Amino acid sequence: MSNKAVISLSTGLEDAEKVTVAFLVAIGAAETGHETLMFLSKEAVRLALTGTAAGVACDGCPPLRDLLQRYEAAGGRYYVCPLCFNAKHLDADHLIPGAEVNGTIPMWKWIGDEPATTFSY
Repeated sequence: MSNKAVISLSTGLEDAEKVTVAFLVAIGAAETGHETLMFLSKEAVRLALTGTAAGVACDGCPPLRDLLQRYEAAGGRYYVCPLCFNAKHLDADHLIPGAEVNGTIPMWKWIGDEPATTFSY
């Protein structure tokens, strides 16, 4: 079984429930000992900026801020699509802990030659 998990997220706060589900899957992987990477693209790149992931997606859903804290505490990392990030003229000086602007080639290098479990939202 693979020890690496990659969760690809292209949705931002326009669909906070989808963001919540993606983070719950990523947290599940990271908290059970899998090396976990979230690849953020399209509107999801904004989630990698300090203070952006705020609010609650639905009644009974955990706050997004809490999900990001759990993911960080479990050692989760983010690669933020450079094309998407730069097209939105965002500032890399405001990235959250564990996030770095990196594209698909660094993602594939991170995965390496072993299989990885993947999810896409």
